[in-house]
Amino acid sequence: MIDKVFYKQILSKSFNIPVRVTYWDGKSEVYGEGTPEVNITFKEAVPVKEIMRNASIALGEAYMDGRIQIDGSIQKLVKAAYDSAESFFYNSKLKKFLPKQSHSEKSSKYDVQSHYDLGNDFYKLWLDPTMTYSCAYFEHKDDSLEQAQMNKVHHIIKKLDPQRGKTLLDIGCGWGTLMLTAAKEFGLKVAGITLSEEQYKFVKQRIVDEGLEGQAEVYLEDYRELKHEPFDYITSVGMFEHVGKENLETYFKTISKYLSNDGVALIHGITRQQGGAYNGWINQYIFPGGYVPGLNENLKHIIDAGMQVFDIETLRRHYQHTLEIWDENFKQHLDEISEKMDEKFIRMWDLYLQACAASFESGNIDCIQYLISKGPSGKNLPRTRDYIYE
Repeated sequence: MIDKVFYKQILSKSFNIPVRVTYWDGKSEVYGEGTPEVNITFKEAVPVKEIMRNASIALGEAYMDGRIQIDGSIQKLVKAAYDSAESFFYNSKLKKFLPKQSHSEKSSKYDVQSHYDLGNDFYKLWLDPTMTYSCAYFEHKDDSLEQAQMNKVHHIIKKLDPQRGKTLLDIGCGWGTLMLTAAKEFGLKVAGITLSEEQYKFVKQRIVDEGLEGQAEVYLEDYRELKHEPFDYITSVGMFEHVGKENLETYFKTISKYLSNDGVALIHGITRQQGGAYNGWINQYIFPGGYVPGLNENLKHIIDAGMQVFDIETLRRHYQHTLEIWDENFKQHLDEISEKMDEKFIRMWDLYLQACAASFESGNIDCIQYLISKGPSGKNLPRTRDYIYE
Protein backbone atom coordinates (compact mmCIF):
# COMPACT_ATOMS: atom_id res chain seq x y z
CA MET A 1 0.00 0.00 0.00
CA ILE A 2 2.84 2.36 0.89
CA ASP A 3 4.52 1.51 -2.44
CA LYS A 4 1.37 2.44 -4.35
CA VAL A 5 1.08 5.81 -2.58
CA PHE A 6 4.72 6.48 -3.49
CA TYR A 7 4.08 5.60 -7.14
CA LYS A 8 0.99 7.79 -7.33
CA GLN A 9 2.86 10.76 -5.89
CA ILE A 10 5.59 10.41 -8.51
CA LEU A 11 3.65 9.35 -11.60
CA SER A 12 0.74 11.76 -11.21
CA LYS A 13 3.12 14.68 -11.89
CA SER A 14 5.69 13.07 -14.17
CA PHE A 15 4.15 13.53 -17.63
CA ASN A 16 2.70 16.40 -19.65
CA ILE A 17 0.47 14.06 -21.68
CA PRO A 18 -2.40 11.88 -20.42
CA VAL A 19 -1.08 8.47 -19.33
CA ARG A 20 -2.96 5.44 -17.99
CA VAL A 21 -1.13 3.50 -15.27
CA THR A 22 -2.33 0.02 -14.34
CA TYR A 23 -0.91 -1.13 -11.03
CA TRP A 24 -0.02 -4.65 -9.90
CA ASP A 25 -3.39 -5.01 -8.16
CA GLY A 26 -5.18 -4.55 -11.50
CA LYS A 27 -6.51 -1.08 -10.72
CA SER A 28 -5.90 1.73 -13.20
CA GLU A 29 -5.59 5.49 -12.95
CA VAL A 30 -5.36 8.09 -15.69
CA TYR A 31 -2.99 10.98 -15.01
CA GLY A 32 -3.58 14.08 -17.10
CA GLU A 33 -6.57 15.35 -19.04
CA GLY A 34 -7.90 13.57 -22.12
CA THR A 35 -7.61 10.16 -23.73
CA PRO A 36 -4.46 8.34 -22.58
CA GLU A 37 -1.72 8.42 -25.21
CA VAL A 38 0.42 5.77 -23.51
CA ASN A 39 -0.47 2.89 -21.18
CA ILE A 40 1.94 1.70 -18.49
CA THR A 41 1.28 -1.63 -16.74
CA PHE A 42 3.16 -2.66 -13.61
CA LYS A 43 2.96 -6.45 -13.48
CA GLU A 44 4.61 -6.21 -10.08
CA ALA A 45 5.83 -3.42 -7.86
CA VAL A 46 9.39 -2.20 -8.30
CA PRO A 47 10.67 -1.79 -4.70
CA VAL A 48 10.71 1.83 -3.58
CA LYS A 49 14.23 1.45 -2.19
CA GLU A 50 15.48 0.49 -5.68
CA ILE A 51 13.87 3.55 -7.23
CA MET A 52 15.29 5.76 -4.51
CA ARG A 53 18.74 4.28 -5.09
CA ASN A 54 18.64 5.00 -8.84
CA ALA A 55 15.32 5.49 -10.64
CA SER A 56 16.84 5.17 -14.12
CA ILE A 57 18.38 1.77 -13.40
CA ALA A 58 15.41 0.41 -11.42
CA LEU A 59 12.76 1.32 -13.98
CA GLY A 60 14.96 0.41 -16.95
CA GLU A 61 15.65 -3.03 -15.51
CA ALA A 62 11.97 -3.56 -14.75
CA TYR A 63 11.10 -2.83 -18.38
CA MET A 64 13.88 -5.11 -19.65
CA ASP A 65 12.65 -7.94 -17.42
CA GLY A 66 9.03 -7.50 -18.49
CA ARG A 67 7.85 -6.37 -15.06
CA ILE A 68 6.74 -3.13 -16.70
CA GLN A 69 4.82 -3.14 -19.98
CA ILE A 70 4.44 -0.03 -22.13
CA ASP A 71 1.76 0.14 -24.79
CA GLY A 72 2.36 3.11 -27.04
CA SER A 73 5.46 5.08 -27.93
CA ILE A 74 8.33 4.87 -25.43
CA GLN A 75 9.82 7.91 -27.12
CA LYS A 76 6.66 9.93 -26.51
CA LEU A 77 6.49 8.77 -22.89
CA VAL A 78 10.11 9.64 -22.11
CA LYS A 79 9.84 13.01 -23.85
CA ALA A 80 6.72 13.75 -21.80
CA ALA A 81 8.73 13.04 -18.65
CA TYR A 82 11.54 15.36 -19.75
CA ASP A 83 9.01 18.05 -20.63
CA SER A 84 7.28 17.92 -17.24
CA ALA A 85 8.90 20.23 -14.69
CA GLU A 86 7.71 17.98 -11.84
CA SER A 87 8.89 14.72 -13.41
CA PHE A 88 10.86 12.18 -11.41
CA PHE A 89 13.75 13.06 -13.72
CA TYR A 90 14.06 16.32 -11.82
CA ASN A 91 13.12 15.06 -8.33
CA SER A 92 16.10 15.89 -6.09
CA LYS A 93 15.18 13.05 -3.72
CA LEU A 94 15.78 10.56 -6.51
CA LYS A 95 19.10 12.00 -7.70
CA LYS A 96 21.95 9.91 -6.32
CA PHE A 97 25.64 9.90 -7.08
CA LEU A 98 26.64 7.08 -9.39
CA PRO A 99 29.49 4.74 -8.49
CA LYS A 100 32.87 6.17 -9.34
CA GLN A 101 33.85 5.27 -12.88
CA SER A 102 37.20 4.09 -14.10
CA HIS A 103 38.67 5.27 -17.38
CA SER A 104 42.07 3.67 -17.29
CA GLU A 105 43.30 2.41 -20.64
CA LYS A 106 42.29 -1.15 -19.63
CA SER A 107 38.80 -0.15 -18.54
CA SER A 108 38.29 2.10 -21.58
CA LYS A 109 39.14 -0.81 -23.87
CA TYR A 110 36.65 -3.02 -22.03
CA ASP A 111 33.94 -0.34 -22.16
CA VAL A 112 34.31 0.18 -25.91
CA GLN A 113 34.51 -3.51 -26.75
CA SER A 114 31.49 -4.39 -24.59
CA HIS A 115 29.35 -2.20 -26.86
CA TYR A 116 30.96 -2.14 -30.29
CA ASP A 117 32.09 -5.75 -30.35
CA LEU A 118 28.57 -7.15 -30.17
CA GLY A 119 29.41 -8.11 -33.73
CA ASN A 120 29.51 -6.38 -37.09
CA ASP A 121 26.64 -8.60 -38.27
CA PHE A 122 24.40 -7.18 -35.53
CA TYR A 123 25.10 -3.58 -36.49
CA LYS A 124 24.75 -4.31 -40.21
CA LEU A 125 21.12 -5.24 -39.62
CA TRP A 126 19.98 -1.79 -38.57
CA LEU A 127 22.70 0.71 -39.51
CA ASP A 128 22.95 1.87 -43.11
CA PRO A 129 25.42 0.37 -45.63
CA THR A 130 28.10 2.91 -44.65
CA MET A 131 28.15 1.35 -41.14
CA THR A 132 28.06 4.81 -39.59
CA TYR A 133 27.02 4.75 -35.93
CA SER A 134 26.61 8.45 -35.17
CA CYS A 135 24.32 11.38 -35.97
CA ALA A 136 23.39 11.67 -39.64
CA TYR A 137 22.88 14.99 -41.44
CA PHE A 138 19.60 15.36 -43.30
CA GLU A 139 20.09 18.05 -45.92
CA HIS A 140 16.67 17.25 -47.40
CA LYS A 141 13.58 15.86 -45.66
CA ASP A 142 13.46 12.84 -47.96
CA ASP A 143 17.15 11.87 -47.60
CA SER A 144 17.64 8.18 -46.87
CA LEU A 145 19.70 7.28 -43.83
CA GLU A 146 22.60 6.23 -46.07
CA GLN A 147 22.47 9.53 -47.94
CA ALA A 148 22.24 11.48 -44.68
CA GLN A 149 25.26 9.66 -43.24
CA MET A 150 27.30 10.47 -46.33
CA ASN A 151 26.02 14.07 -46.06
CA LYS A 152 27.43 14.11 -42.50
CA VAL A 153 30.80 12.72 -43.60
CA HIS A 154 31.09 15.29 -46.39
CA HIS A 155 29.87 18.07 -44.10
CA ILE A 156 32.61 17.28 -41.58
CA ILE A 157 35.40 16.98 -44.12
CA LYS A 158 34.37 20.13 -45.99
CA LYS A 159 34.43 22.13 -42.77
CA LEU A 160 38.17 21.39 -42.56
CA ASP A 161 38.70 23.01 -46.00
CA PRO A 162 41.07 20.11 -46.78
CA GLN A 163 44.01 20.47 -49.14
CA ARG A 164 45.01 17.40 -51.16
CA GLY A 165 48.11 15.58 -49.98
CA LYS A 166 47.79 16.68 -46.37
CA THR A 167 47.25 14.37 -43.42
CA LEU A 168 44.20 13.53 -41.32
CA LEU A 169 43.79 11.58 -38.09
CA ASP A 170 40.36 10.18 -37.16
CA ILE A 171 40.18 9.47 -33.41
CA GLY A 172 37.57 6.79 -32.79
CA CYS A 173 37.27 5.91 -36.49
CA GLY A 174 34.40 3.44 -36.18
CA TRP A 175 34.01 1.34 -39.32
CA GLY A 176 36.13 3.76 -41.32
CA THR A 177 33.71 5.59 -43.61
CA LEU A 178 34.87 9.11 -42.74
CA MET A 179 38.60 8.47 -42.96
CA LEU A 180 38.35 6.42 -46.17
CA THR A 181 36.10 9.02 -47.81
CA ALA A 182 38.69 11.66 -46.92
CA ALA A 183 41.31 9.52 -48.62
CA LYS A 184 39.34 8.62 -51.76
CA GLU A 185 37.45 11.83 -52.47
CA PHE A 186 39.67 14.52 -50.95
CA GLY A 187 43.14 13.06 -51.54
CA LEU A 188 44.23 13.05 -47.90
CA LYS A 189 46.68 10.65 -46.29
CA VAL A 190 44.67 9.25 -43.39
CA ALA A 191 45.05 7.30 -40.18
CA GLY A 192 42.32 6.05 -37.86
CA ILE A 193 42.41 4.65 -34.35
CA THR A 194 39.88 2.50 -32.49
CA LEU A 195 39.76 0.28 -29.41
CA SER A 196 37.27 -2.11 -31.02
CA GLU A 197 38.77 -5.34 -32.37
CA GLU A 198 35.77 -5.80 -34.67
CA GLN A 199 36.06 -2.30 -36.13
CA TYR A 200 39.82 -2.57 -36.49
CA LYS A 201 39.58 -5.78 -38.55
CA PHE A 202 36.73 -4.37 -40.61
CA VAL A 203 38.60 -1.15 -41.51
CA LYS A 204 41.82 -3.00 -42.21
CA GLN A 205 40.00 -5.16 -44.75
CA ARG A 206 38.27 -2.14 -46.28
CA ILE A 207 41.65 -0.49 -46.87
CA VAL A 208 42.77 -3.54 -48.84
CA ASP A 209 39.47 -3.96 -50.70
CA GLU A 210 39.41 -0.30 -51.74
CA GLY A 211 43.05 -0.21 -52.80
CA LEU A 212 44.10 2.38 -50.23
CA GLU A 213 47.27 0.74 -48.88
CA GLY A 214 49.90 3.40 -48.44
CA GLN A 215 47.28 6.13 -48.19
CA ALA A 216 45.28 4.84 -45.21
CA GLU A 217 46.24 3.14 -41.97
CA VAL A 218 44.20 1.94 -38.99
CA TYR A 219 45.55 1.30 -35.51
CA LEU A 220 44.15 -0.62 -32.55
CA GLU A 221 45.25 1.73 -29.83
CA ASP A 222 44.17 4.14 -27.13
CA TYR A 223 44.15 7.85 -27.98
CA ARG A 224 46.45 8.39 -25.00
CA GLU A 225 49.09 6.13 -26.56
CA LEU A 226 49.43 7.90 -29.89
CA LYS A 227 52.99 8.03 -31.17
CA HIS A 228 52.58 9.74 -34.53
CA GLU A 229 53.73 12.94 -36.16
CA PRO A 230 51.30 15.88 -35.92
CA PHE A 231 48.46 15.88 -38.45
CA ASP A 232 47.13 18.76 -40.54
CA TYR A 233 43.57 17.77 -39.69
CA ILE A 234 41.92 15.79 -36.91
CA THR A 235 38.37 14.48 -36.76
CA SER A 236 36.69 12.72 -33.88
CA VAL A 237 33.04 11.71 -34.05
CA GLY A 238 31.08 10.34 -31.10
CA MET A 239 34.25 9.84 -29.09
CA PHE A 240 34.46 12.26 -26.18
CA GLU A 241 31.28 10.81 -24.63
CA HIS A 242 33.34 7.71 -23.84
CA VAL A 243 36.49 9.17 -22.29
CA GLY A 244 34.98 10.12 -18.92
CA LYS A 245 34.69 13.45 -17.18
CA GLU A 246 38.11 13.09 -15.59
CA ASN A 247 39.78 12.51 -18.98
CA LEU A 248 38.21 15.28 -21.04
CA GLU A 249 41.17 17.54 -20.34
CA THR A 250 43.57 14.84 -21.55
CA TYR A 251 41.44 14.14 -24.61
CA PHE A 252 41.48 17.74 -25.82
CA LYS A 253 45.16 18.19 -24.95
CA THR A 254 45.89 15.07 -27.02
CA ILE A 255 44.08 16.63 -29.97
CA SER A 256 46.12 19.79 -29.53
CA LYS A 257 49.35 17.81 -29.24
CA TYR A 258 48.77 15.91 -32.49
CA LEU A 259 47.35 18.85 -34.44
CA SER A 260 49.98 20.74 -36.41
CA ASN A 261 50.45 24.46 -35.89
CA ASP A 262 47.54 26.22 -37.63
CA GLY A 263 45.91 22.81 -38.09
CA VAL A 264 42.13 22.33 -38.00
CA ALA A 265 40.02 19.82 -36.08
CA LEU A 266 36.33 18.95 -36.25
CA ILE A 267 35.08 17.36 -33.04
CA HIS A 268 31.52 16.01 -33.11
CA GLY A 269 29.71 14.56 -30.12
CA ILE A 270 26.78 14.47 -27.73
CA THR A 271 26.80 17.49 -25.45
CA ARG A 272 24.43 18.91 -22.84
CA GLN A 273 23.87 22.64 -23.04
CA GLN A 274 22.64 22.50 -19.41
CA GLY A 275 25.85 20.93 -18.08
CA GLY A 276 27.42 17.48 -17.99
CA ALA A 277 25.52 14.39 -16.83
CA TYR A 278 25.54 10.62 -16.40
CA ASN A 279 22.62 8.24 -16.89
CA GLY A 280 22.72 5.26 -14.57
CA TRP A 281 20.84 2.79 -16.77
CA ILE A 282 22.72 3.66 -19.98
CA ASN A 283 26.04 3.47 -18.12
CA GLN A 284 25.23 0.06 -16.72
CA TYR A 285 23.71 -1.58 -19.79
CA ILE A 286 24.63 0.31 -22.96
CA PHE A 287 27.75 2.48 -22.68
CA PRO A 288 29.83 1.57 -19.62
CA GLY A 289 31.86 4.59 -18.58
CA GLY A 290 29.76 7.04 -20.59
CA TYR A 291 29.57 10.72 -19.64
CA VAL A 292 27.89 13.47 -21.65
CA PRO A 293 29.90 16.68 -21.10
CA GLY A 294 28.45 20.14 -20.84
CA LEU A 295 28.95 22.75 -23.56
CA ASN A 296 30.83 25.10 -21.23
CA GLU A 297 32.95 22.18 -20.03
CA ASN A 298 34.10 21.31 -23.55
CA LEU A 299 34.77 24.92 -24.48
CA LYS A 300 36.95 25.38 -21.41
CA HIS A 301 39.00 22.27 -22.23
CA ILE A 302 39.40 23.35 -25.86
CA ILE A 303 40.71 26.77 -24.83
CA ASP A 304 42.88 25.41 -22.00
CA ALA A 305 44.48 23.04 -24.52
CA GLY A 306 45.71 26.02 -26.57
CA MET A 307 43.08 25.83 -29.31
CA GLN A 308 40.38 28.25 -30.42
CA VAL A 309 36.82 27.76 -31.62
CA PHE A 310 35.92 28.92 -35.12
CA ASP A 311 32.41 27.52 -35.48
CA ILE A 312 29.80 25.61 -33.47
CA GLU A 313 26.81 23.83 -35.00
CA THR A 314 24.07 21.98 -33.16
CA LEU A 315 22.55 18.86 -34.75
CA ARG A 316 19.99 17.90 -32.11
CA ARG A 317 17.07 17.36 -34.49
CA HIS A 318 19.27 15.41 -36.89
CA TYR A 319 20.22 12.96 -34.15
CA GLN A 320 16.62 12.57 -33.06
CA HIS A 321 15.67 11.59 -36.62
CA THR A 322 18.70 9.29 -36.93
CA LEU A 323 17.68 7.39 -33.81
CA GLU A 324 14.08 7.11 -34.97
CA ILE A 325 15.25 5.47 -38.21
CA TRP A 326 17.64 3.16 -36.33
CA ASP A 327 14.82 2.01 -34.06
CA GLU A 328 12.55 1.42 -37.05
CA ASN A 329 15.31 -0.59 -38.76
CA PHE A 330 15.94 -2.52 -35.54
CA LYS A 331 12.28 -3.53 -35.30
CA GLN A 332 12.20 -4.60 -38.94
CA HIS A 333 14.93 -7.15 -38.20
CA LEU A 334 13.61 -8.58 -34.94
CA ASP A 335 13.36 -12.10 -36.37
CA GLU A 336 17.06 -12.14 -37.24
CA ILE A 337 18.10 -10.42 -34.01
CA SER A 338 16.05 -12.81 -31.87
CA GLU A 339 17.97 -15.75 -33.35
CA LYS A 340 21.07 -14.49 -31.51
CA MET A 341 19.75 -12.26 -28.72
CA ASP A 342 17.14 -12.93 -26.03
CA GLU A 343 13.97 -10.94 -25.31
CA LYS A 344 15.66 -9.00 -22.51
CA PHE A 345 18.35 -7.75 -24.89
CA ILE A 346 15.76 -6.75 -27.49
CA ARG A 347 13.69 -4.78 -24.96
CA MET A 348 16.87 -3.15 -23.66
CA TRP A 349 18.00 -2.04 -27.11
CA ASP A 350 14.57 -0.74 -28.10
CA LEU A 351 14.36 1.23 -24.86
CA TYR A 352 17.84 2.66 -25.46
CA LEU A 353 17.09 3.85 -29.00
CA GLN A 354 13.69 5.35 -28.19
CA ALA A 355 14.77 6.96 -24.90
CA CYS A 356 17.76 8.60 -26.62
CA ALA A 357 15.51 9.90 -29.42
CA ALA A 358 13.24 11.39 -26.74
CA SER A 359 16.18 12.94 -24.95
CA PHE A 360 17.28 14.72 -28.13
CA GLU A 361 13.70 15.69 -29.00
CA SER A 362 13.20 17.31 -25.60
CA GLY A 363 16.52 19.18 -25.68
CA ASN A 364 17.86 17.27 -22.67
CA ILE A 365 20.89 16.45 -24.78
CA ASP A 366 22.31 17.88 -28.00
CA CYS A 367 24.79 16.89 -30.67
CA ILE A 368 27.35 19.58 -31.40
CA GLN A 369 30.14 20.00 -33.93
CA TYR A 370 33.12 22.07 -32.77
CA LEU A 371 35.35 23.44 -35.53
CA ILE A 372 38.59 24.36 -33.81
CA SER A 373 42.08 25.40 -34.77
CA LYS A 374 45.55 25.29 -33.31
CA GLY A 375 46.41 28.95 -33.16
CA PRO A 376 44.25 31.97 -33.97
CA SER A 377 40.61 31.11 -34.63
CA GLY A 378 40.16 29.85 -38.19
CA LYS A 379 43.43 31.43 -39.33
CA ASN A 380 43.63 29.41 -42.55
CA LEU A 381 39.89 28.94 -43.09
CA PRO A 382 37.63 31.04 -45.33
CA ARG A 383 35.97 33.93 -43.53
CA THR A 384 32.39 32.79 -44.06
CA ARG A 385 30.63 29.44 -44.00
CA ASP A 386 29.90 29.55 -47.73
CA TYR A 387 32.82 27.23 -48.52
CA ILE A 388 31.18 24.37 -46.61
CA TYR A 389 28.17 24.31 -48.92
CA GLU A 390 29.87 24.78 -52.27
